[in-house]
Amino acid sequence: MVTHIPVNVKKLNDNAILPTYGSANAAGADLYACLDGDVTIEPGDTFLVKTGLAMELPEGYAGLIYARSGLATKRGLAPANKVGVVDSDYRGEIMVSLHNHGKEPQTIAHGERIAQLVVTPYIAADFAIVDDLNETERGEGGFGSTGK
Repeated sequence: MVTHIPVNVKKLNDNAILPTYGSANAAGADLYACLDGDVTIEPGDTFLVKTGLAMELPEGYAGLIYARSGLATKRGLAPANKVGVVDSDYRGEIMVSLHNHGKEPQTIAHGERIAQLVVTPYIAADFAIVDDLNETERGEGGFGSTGK
């Protein structure tokens, strides 16, 4: 069963499109480009794409901005920061820093789906300085230490 929570959204641009879910059980809501005209992102370049929206996420929730799988695999476009984080106290415009990982220029048009937003609860940590940490079998083994 899918849980629904209210999220207040403010249109900063009359042409902005509200996020939509592609299916009844989709975890991510599609975010849409809000542009005055087409934008071409050259290979290796990054462009900050506006959505024309600001949101009021409930306290205890965050919005995580992920790549859309089709846009990333077919056109090489994905958020430059890999996963964007929208905090519940942020009230500015939601923007997506799209990076072209491909070898061809890619053009984004107004109204195109550019990323997906997953609204999720989070747990805040209370960090504490200690002299020692509990021992584990893995210990200090880092990158690749648990095998293939």
